[in-house]
Formats: sequence, structure tokens, C-alpha cells
Amino acid sequence: MVDLFTPAFVTALLQVIMIDLVLAGDNAVVIGLAAAGLPKQQRARAILVGIIAATVLRIAFAGVAVELLAIVGLLFAGGILLLWVCWKMWRELRAGAHGGDELADAAHAPRKSFAQAAWQIVVADISMSLDNVLAVAGAAREHPAALVFGLGLSIVLMGIAASFIARLLNRHRWIAYVGLAIILYVALDMIWRGALEIWPHV
Repeated sequence: MVDLFTPAFVTALLQVIMIDLVLAGDNAVVIGLAAAGLPKQQRARAILVGIIAATVLRIAFAGVAVELLAIVGLLFAGGILLLWVCWKMWRELRAGAHGGDELADAAHAPRKSFAQAAWQIVVADISMSLDNVLAVAGAAREHPAALVFGLGLSIVLMGIAASFIARLLNRHRWIAYVGLAIILYVALDMIWRGALEIWPHV
């Protein structure tokens, strides 16, 4: 408690908040996009699964954040994993687009089950929670309180945004492609940063 609210702590806290505002939004897009393909009654359950999974994963990753920062290639692997999720979502969106207007209006991926949506969310959560915790841990390396605050803030932001995004995607199909582009950008950015980490060791 001694170093709380020192200039160094406040700087780390502001960095953590900015990182959370950016990365929690990306995670919410993944959850919202996966949940939007489900019937309305299952959508809230899928979002809840996504938030619980992200919470558990972030707590687990935060507990070993310093060790994770030292693992070369982890960020690269997370990017590849997210790229796979992106490809699966792209296929579902294309299948929905070819399924006829009535199907497209009903859902983005009419044949998606709750289990499929939940699996997509959990897999994406693994890579995006990893990215979030690594970024926050890097900013708050000397300030564990800032790391804990960032963890809680990212979960709250993600929960609020995911529900809104899922409703929006269900009304306006074209936004799903914008969301997919955001996920693709995050995946490629993780792969690029991971490759830069690996390169000196090759």
C-alpha cells in the first residue's frame, strides 16, 4: 500500500486502463460475433460462458504473468490460435450469406450450436486473454495493484460490450465483417510481435 498513488503507479495505472479499453473491446467483438449466430434465448448463456472463461483465464495468466513474459514464442502461438478462430468465423459468415435471406435474417450462422459457439469463444479467450495479460503485465510490472485493477476493469468492459455487440450484429449483418476484420488485425498483430520476439533466437 506504500507505493499506491505515486507518479510511477499512476502512470502504470493509466497505461493499464488504455490497454484494457483497446483489448477488452477486441475480446467483446469475438464473444459478440460467436454469440450472434445463436437463437436469442441461448445468446445470453454464450456471452456468460465467454465472460466466465475470460475471467478464469485472466486470473490464471495474471498469477504467472512474470513467467509468461519470459516465454519466447507464446504470443506468436496465441496469434496463430486466434487466426484459426477467425477463419472458422469467416466460413460461418459465408455459409450464412449463401443460406438465403430468411436464414441470414434469423442468424449469421444458422447451423451453429451452443457448443460450437462456446468452443469458439473459449479458444479465442485463451489467445486474447493471454494478449491482454501480457500487455497489462508489461505496463504494470512493478505494480501488482495496477495489474489486479486492470484485470477487473477488462472483465467489466468486456461484459458490457459483448451483449451490445451481439444485439447489434444480429440486426446489421455487415457489421459482422467489420468485427471479423478487427479480430484478424489482432491475430496478425500478435503473430507479428511474436515473430519479432522469436527472430533473435533463430
